[in-house]
Amino acid sequence: MQQKKLAFIGAGNMSRSIISGLIQSGYDKDSILASNPSTPKLDGLKAEFGIRTTQSNDEAAQFADAIVLAVKPQKMAEMCEALQKNNDLSDCLFMSIAAGLPVSRLQEMLGGDYPVVRIMPNTPSLLGKGMSGMYADPTVTDENRQYVDDVMNSVGETVWVEKEDDINGVIAAAGSSPAYFFLFLEAMQEEAMNMGFDEKQSRLMVQQAMLGAAEMVIHNDDLSIGELREQVISKGGTTAAAVNTLIDEGLPETVAKAMRAAVARAEEMAKQL
Repeated sequence: MQQKKLAFIGAGNMSRSIISGLIQSGYDKDSILASNPSTPKLDGLKAEFGIRTTQSNDEAAQFADAIVLAVKPQKMAEMCEALQKNNDLSDCLFMSIAAGLPVSRLQEMLGGDYPVVRIMPNTPSLLGKGMSGMYADPTVTDENRQYVDDVMNSVGETVWVEKEDDINGVIAAAGSSPAYFFLFLEAMQEEAMNMGFDEKQSRLMVQQAMLGAAEMVIHNDDLSIGELREQVISKGGTTAAAVNTLIDEGLPETVAKAMRAAVARAEEMAKQL
C-alpha cells in the first residue's frame, strides 16, 4: 500500500474504524493525522493508535497528501469554505464519506475541480467486515484510485461504480442493509421469546443462525443464494412452511420496495445539500 500522508477531518466512528484497519494493515502511524474540534476523540485515537492529532483543519490540510472528509454533510460547506480560504489544495486527493453529497457539490465547496473519490461505507466497517461502494471523479488517477481501494480494503470489501448515481444503489444494497437484517433478527428474537425462550437464548439462536448463513454464502460462491436456500428446504417440511409463508406475505416485494425507498431518499438528500 502507498504510504501517503493521510488526514482525517472528523474523528467519528467511521474515521476510527478506517484508522484501526490501516494500522493493523501496517500503515505508518506517523503518516496519519486526525483533526476534530474537541479533544476527547482525538485523545482516544492518539492513545490507541499513536497517530498525530490536531484541532486545526488547516494543520491537517497542510500535512496531507490525501484528506478523508468525515464531517456531517450539513457542516461540510462551512468546513470546506474555511479549508480552501486558508490552504493550497491543488495537490490533494479528497475522499468523502459524507452521505448525500455528490462530487460536483464537494468540488464546488472546495473551490476547484480537485480529484474526489466518493465512498459509501457501512457500519460493519467498524469490525473490519465492511462493504464500501466507491465512485471516482474522472480527475482521479489510476494510482490514486488504487490507493483509495487499498485504504478501504483495510476495513472490508469494496466495489467501484462507473456512474455516480449508482452509489445510491450501493446505499440500498449495503449501506442501509445492516438495519434490514437487524429488523428481521429483532422480529425473530421477539417471536422466539413468545415461544418461551428467554432473551439471551433467543438472541443467541438468531444471531448464530445469521452468522452461519452468511458464512455459507461466503464459502459457497459457486452456488447462487437461491440454491443455498433450496438446500435447506425439504418438501413439505418445517422450513418449506416458513419460507412459503414469507413469500406469500410478500417479503421479496417488500424488500424491493424498501431498497427503492432508500434510493429515492438518497436522491432527495443530494438535491437538498
